[in-house]
Amino acid sequence: MQTYVKTLIGILFGIMLAIIFIKQENMTIRQSFLKTFYPALMSVTGLFSGKKNILQNPSLKQQPPQSFYNLSFVSNANKVVEMSCFSGKYVLLVNTASDCGFTAQLEELQQLQNDYADRLIVIGFPSNDFKQQETLNDNQIEAFCKMNFGVDFLLAKKSVVVKGPQQNPVFQWLSDKSKNGWNQQDPAWNFSKFLVNDQGILVNYFASAVSPISMQVKSRLQSPYTFMSN
Repeated sequence: MQTYVKTLIGILFGIMLAIIFIKQENMTIRQSFLKTFYPALMSVTGLFSGKKNILQNPSLKQQPPQSFYNLSFVSNANKVVEMSCFSGKYVLLVNTASDCGFTAQLEELQQLQNDYADRLIVIGFPSNDFKQQETLNDNQIEAFCKMNFGVDFLLAKKSVVVKGPQQNPVFQWLSDKSKNGWNQQDPAWNFSKFLVNDQGILVNYFASAVSPISMQVKSRLQSPYTFMSN
């Protein structure tokens, strides 16, 4: 029993040392820890992922009841951005947070936009809707994303993305089938992803456990559009 306790203490001590040594500049110990162990988190969540991780529009030719291109959002620089500016390109809309286990997806989102720069716009919508994991203000969020993950894709002003009276109008459209034509799912957690195609049609919802650089996402960005089974 004593040997077991000593071993356990040794393991815990090793973990504490690892956390200290992996701390990165401009990040808290928690953020550094989450970034370092992100691959392990994705491996574990992948084991328990189900079909609900990806929702697919059953009719890719039918225009939504309300046009995506009538929407707009306020950027973190307090500028109004019209979605009509992105007509003819895919748009991936993601609710982000700085203190989440999936925060390392910021780097993957940037990589995805770089890889598909000719056809894709990524927009991050910071929110504090899940376990208080985004307490930074807009300026701090921008600095955090840029310094630690090289983000230069669009960031919106921090807002509410889950259903309710204060829900961001963009996410109202994304999660109301009377507006988008088929989907009722709002973000289930940080880093939920909604893909709108180059015709303004919402084509997919991807849960947090789906990596932005996975083939499940990339296959949707091919031309012509292809569907990969979940």
